[in-house]
Amino acid sequence: MAGRIILVNGASSAGKSTLCRALQARLGEPFWHYSIDHFRNTGVLPMQRVASGDFAWSDMRPAFFEGFHRCLPALAEAGNNLLVDHIVETSAWMSRLVELLAPFDVFFVGVHCPLGELEQREVRRGDRRKGEARQDYAVVHGFGTYDFEVNSTRDLGDNVNAVLEAWDARTPPGAFARMRAAKGETVQNAR
Repeated sequence: MAGRIILVNGASSAGKSTLCRALQARLGEPFWHYSIDHFRNTGVLPMQRVASGDFAWSDMRPAFFEGFHRCLPALAEAGNNLLVDHIVETSAWMSRLVELLAPFDVFFVGVHCPLGELEQREVRRGDRRKGEARQDYAVVHGFGTYDFEVNSTRDLGDNVNAVLEAWDARTPPGAFARMRAAKGETVQNAR
């Protein structure tokens, strides 16, 4: 049986990982928490060589993200439930995710946070490039529609309860199915 996917999208420092860890602790089935940070933090990427100038991250970045996106259906097809914490940066990425995840039950959650708070969190974290949160804030919620949305300045427990209630009450078609249908209608209308 294929795994199900809860895809959590928001700007850098919006609270996606915090929400995913809290959801993982409460969901009735095992869910893997999977994100770009997991790759970076485990040493899989040659970041020391990028930092030293041996490799250009800008050259590696497109293949890295395409690989990350392609991992999701492989993991779900194997029967793993996924809590994916991501920053959908472009409409091309959104379209690619909608295409790759078409066979799966995907619940798309938007995590919002006011810009001022994002920037304060970015500074407190100390592990992000200054300006990342502002850059993400400008685009991250512009490429799709959500099944559910939260504001991370609200109480974490309230947000977790709300997401779990929405997850349990969801009915098809979900946001990803609606985006696929809209894309198909656009193609048909263009003929």
